[in-house]
Amino acid sequence: MQFGDDFRGKRVVITGAAGIYGGWIAAGFARAGATLCLSDMRGDLLDDVVARLGLDPATTLRHATELTESASIQDLAATIAAAWGAPDIVINNAGVYPRTGELLHLAEAEFDRIMSVNVRAPFLVTQAMARLMIAERVQGVFINIGSGAARQMPTGSVTYCMSKTALERLSKGQALELAPHKIRVNVVEPGFAPGSDFSYLPPDYVDRMTARIPLARNSGPDDTASAVMFLCSPAASYITGTAIAVDGGNSIGTYQPATNQ
Repeated sequence: MQFGDDFRGKRVVITGAAGIYGGWIAAGFARAGATLCLSDMRGDLLDDVVARLGLDPATTLRHATELTESASIQDLAATIAAAWGAPDIVINNAGVYPRTGELLHLAEAEFDRIMSVNVRAPFLVTQAMARLMIAERVQGVFINIGSGAARQMPTGSVTYCMSKTALERLSKGQALELAPHKIRVNVVEPGFAPGSDFSYLPPDYVDRMTARIPLARNSGPDDTASAVMFLCSPAASYITGTAIAVDGGNSIGTYQPATNQ
């Protein structure tokens, strides 16, 4: 998807920027001429992202953010305030997708970690960044990266599904309360993309998930990025509080090829 000069010079914050979706989204905005702030708990990997995307190290902000710690999120906001005043676009991309097993065996600490990264962090990041936008009179955009799991409930991933359902409700509330400031909030639900080093998925699980996708392929580098960028563009200026699934039809239901009668 081509966006012309829609994002040239726009200041974009991306959490989880060293991950697979974060890297794809960063690449899309970089190609469109945006100025980026790359945030990830694995701060040592951000220089590699800058080099891989051909970004200017002198103008690309990097922040090692521990999203389970509010002080680290506040430090991220302070870094952006000092450099930019306020961002134009914030992508709450960071998340964890653990296969936790049955609820009877789920540790309390793991439950807290999932909810902290997938729900609490987008709340705190949006709160901090929206304050900057309002102070600078920036009519900004937030995209929260959700999941079709918000409407599905398989065994072994109940807490993750619950966290993504909560994120979508949070996003609607954020959209409602930030609308008077002309700040928009939407959700993008990416398709299935195996290959994350941080959230390892066993090969047999990858094969089963891929077989369910109606459009018969996994998510590619441009799929999620294009949807995110559309929702951040002037073409979507009247869209807020909604969720868009970019998953090849995977969230519709389980696909089963027709059999000969």
